[in-house]
Amino acid sequence: MRKALFIFLLLGSTRLLAQQDIKPYGALPSAAQLKWQQLEYYMFIHFGPNTFTDKEWGHGDEDPKVFNPTQLDARQWARTAKAAGMKGIIITAKHHDGFCLWPSAYSKHTVRESAWKNGKGDVLKELSEACKEAGLLFGVYLSPWDRNHPAYGTPEYNQVFANQLKEVHTNYGDVFEQWFDGANGEGPNGKKQVYDWDLFHKTVRDIHPNVIFFSDAGPGCRWIGNENGFAGETNWSTLNREEFHPGMPGIQDILNRGQEDGTHWVPGEADVSIRPGWFYSPSTDDKVKTLPWLLDIYYKSVGRNANLLLNVPVDRRGLIHKNDSLRLMELRKVLDESFKTNLAIRARTTVTNTRKNSMLSSAVHLTDNNPNTYWATNDGELQGTITLSFERPVTFNRLQIQEYIALGQRVKSFRVSVREGNTYREVANETTIGYKRILRLPTITTAAVKIELLDAKACPVISEVKLFKAPELLADPGISRNKEGQVSITAASPDPVFHYTTNGSEPTLRSPKYTGTPFAFPGTGVVKAKAFVNNGKQSSATVTAEFDLAPVNWKLLQVSSQENRGEGEKAIDGDLRTGWISKDGGYPHEIQVDMGGVTTINGFTYTPHPSRGIVYNYAFYVSTDGKNWGRPVAQGSFANIQNNPVKQRVKLPKSVQAQYFRLVAVAPGSAQEKRAAAAEIGVF
Repeated sequence: MRKALFIFLLLGSTRLLAQQDIKPYGALPSAAQLKWQQLEYYMFIHFGPNTFTDKEWGHGDEDPKVFNPTQLDARQWARTAKAAGMKGIIITAKHHDGFCLWPSAYSKHTVRESAWKNGKGDVLKELSEACKEAGLLFGVYLSPWDRNHPAYGTPEYNQVFANQLKEVHTNYGDVFEQWFDGANGEGPNGKKQVYDWDLFHKTVRDIHPNVIFFSDAGPGCRWIGNENGFAGETNWSTLNREEFHPGMPGIQDILNRGQEDGTHWVPGEADVSIRPGWFYSPSTDDKVKTLPWLLDIYYKSVGRNANLLLNVPVDRRGLIHKNDSLRLMELRKVLDESFKTNLAIRARTTVTNTRKNSMLSSAVHLTDNNPNTYWATNDGELQGTITLSFERPVTFNRLQIQEYIALGQRVKSFRVSVREGNTYREVANETTIGYKRILRLPTITTAAVKIELLDAKACPVISEVKLFKAPELLADPGISRNKEGQVSITAASPDPVFHYTTNGSEPTLRSPKYTGTPFAFPGTGVVKAKAFVNNGKQSSATVTAEFDLAPVNWKLLQVSSQENRGEGEKAIDGDLRTGWISKDGGYPHEIQVDMGGVTTINGFTYTPHPSRGIVYNYAFYVSTDGKNWGRPVAQGSFANIQNNPVKQRVKLPKSVQAQYFRLVAVAPGSAQEKRAAAAEIGVF
């Protein structure tokens, strides 16, 4: 017993000396940030009045009694997250509508005023207890934008919001992450608020000093710059934090890749929803992201030095829908199978430029499955080579490599090669590593893998190298339609057989078979397709495409006077790869379309252009003669479109008959934007 204790103390002291021997480089993570990074994957839950009103951003004028989940079970949420392999749950305790999921003493728009449990319920209490029982961490999103509170837009409101933060952080146990976004719109009095971020941060830190703050500027972790869940291929965990603030426009690209010589450690968090929107909608029950799509998100977030925050919206019953749950379990199964067997532990590991006089800086630590040990080069040696050699060839398609980030992020570029005969063939050439980098490679069989660290900010310190053989999945089919209403189905998988339906039912082997020739589907509706191989023994996920009326005979009637007509026609050509971008000149911009005949219109769609010109405020008009337009049949704003630029649907209160329609882009998604744009404008 004494001998074992002596050896333990000796190793501990030796390790401490080795760490002191390697000087930290640049901005460093705090102890709380190191623990946060190890979480990797956790759940976001958007839930509130928007769940029942089918909105993304409520206006704060909804009757609180609309919130009435009749079967709410927070333990079901926690069980689902746990079974999915997630480490925690962050919930929208208060969204922009101002509705509080707890009975706040500082608002009259809360669960206390709702029909749920006759006003006696408390969602935060139920979820925090469920998380504790399940061994999950508990986090909260509170929006400082409040479209309901009468004090919003006045100096008094900042203290109101601070008081709400204090309620949440005092009454519901430990909170691992406080989620802020930069949304800052008008309140019920038409005014905007100047947020006191220092007050908000201090209020939370006084209660939970180790909490991780999320926002565009951190300080604990940063937005990854998009809501697709994709971190940059180059992703530094450092940022010049003082240059940024929540809601700051035009910084998405910087946030996506970080800053190489950033002054502060602000790692990326990739937030994305499992559905097209953040809140539950019955219309998206068949639009849950497919397994290959979710895997792509995982590898482009966790696999690119970021944490993944996957939103799973609770439905109107107060439960996670079975479609979402089943997809999460499919993802967990494939990830478990993918990373079950580390082939690198069978390798003989050799390295170059190993650090001298450092007992713990050894090649053996690269494959010991311990992220707290490492191999490092000598000071001043910014390159090094790691070679994994095998007695018998191994077959793999995933490579995982990690830096020991407690001493800083260092590696700028690296290359991976495999031995073929007497030479090596390059299979990957990448930039940053950080906490974890996972490369998806074609399936390779080889007896040796070489990882060359090509450049670094300081001597590289690598903690782990792993190889895995992940199962190969059947790729999802792709469904597309041209302007003439002809539908095509394609997939990247070899020799699939496609079956499809046009009536909303699930495709089976008995459904119509796609022969390779496009089929006509010019009307509004849904096409579903599924790929089958091995006589139906293996199949892809079902892919759903919801189509508007095909623009078969549509013509551009008019576009803003200074515009090129050919440019405007790209918004009605049925091709999402093209689009209309107006000229500079300031808002409003407009586009008018002749549909070639009288049509019954139930609503409109707007698909934003992928690069610029996103429209926020809109107005749609209709006409029977193309001259007399009357008042708008629909007007409003596309909520959250700037951060989540997906296809928007505007349903009319009642159907209208018209041959012509007109979209007026009233205001942009960004104050700096002078142009309007659209990939497609449609009618259903």
